[in-house]
Amino acid sequence: MNQMDALKIIKYPHVTEKASMLISRNNTLTFIVDSKANKRKIKQAVETLYNVKVDKVNVLICKEGKKAYVRLSKEYSATDLASKIGIM
Repeated sequence: MNQMDALKIIKYPHVTEKASMLISRNNTLTFIVDSKANKRKIKQAVETLYNVKVDKVNVLICKEGKKAYVRLSKEYSATDLASKIGIM
């Protein structure tokens, strides 16, 4: 997957109090994603954009659109990535 396809899938990071708690406790980032994206495409997009390894992706539909909870593998820190992309 190239950068342009990944940018079409990942719209923006979702920043709330709960999302901040998940970053520190569960090594999980939250994104609003394209409504047609599936878990496999979301995983590939995050790995391509941020050069990390994704362990698990959970998806739900909400009023903002499709929300993806992306858990990073243990060798990567969600806190470091969040500060790198400007969330924290």
